[in-house]
Amino acid sequence: MNKVFSQYNVKNLNNQRGFTLIELVIVVVILGFLAVTAIPKFLDLTDKAKQANIEGMAGGFATGVSLVRAQWEAEGRPTAANVNRVDYEGSFFALTTPPTPNNTKSIRPGYPVGLVNGNASTADMTNARCIELWQGVFAQPPSVSSAVADLNTVGLNIDYLADTTSVELIDSAGATQTFTGCVFYLKETLDKNAAGNFVSPGGNIDIGNNFTYNAANSEVVVNVNTP
Repeated sequence: MNKVFSQYNVKNLNNQRGFTLIELVIVVVILGFLAVTAIPKFLDLTDKAKQANIEGMAGGFATGVSLVRAQWEAEGRPTAANVNRVDYEGSFFALTTPPTPNNTKSIRPGYPVGLVNGNASTADMTNARCIELWQGVFAQPPSVSSAVADLNTVGLNIDYLADTTSVELIDSAGATQTFTGCVFYLKETLDKNAAGNFVSPGGNIDIGNNFTYNAANSEVVVNVNTP
């Protein structure tokens, strides 16, 4: 039995052969064709996923802002120390409180500008207040930081960068009013330096995928800058 088995193996080994040169060339050509067609499609899907990500986050943020204001309206527009405020899902929000008189109505009342912890009700935002809003309006907020160094720190796993940027609106008199608004960047779309570390966009909305928030009128705008 052993002898027959050995002869069988030898016979089959003698019948085995490798690829011919022509077959190898055909395989290489096919792989090259797949690389040319599949890789761009994969990259396109990746870019679309990044676009969908920031659009989804912007939509969720805008919805949260609207719900905060709706709660304020439902409670009869409460104030404290002449500042609009509301308790939403256990978080006390300071809301936009227009100056008196507000002749041009450039600031609309009742939109969140931060948590009630000494923050003013002005529509001009800071990095800290932008992060407060992010963590307050989302039920399960993704990780965010205003320090670009945190994006490059192993173990922190920060997904978004918060910053401030200039935002505008047209008031009732037709004049352009400028405020300091929030801007949130998707980390993976930001530029990197030669060392492979993320660099600060400096509030530039033309870098990376991001969205802005103007507390003066609650406007949320998405900016997609990846190819």
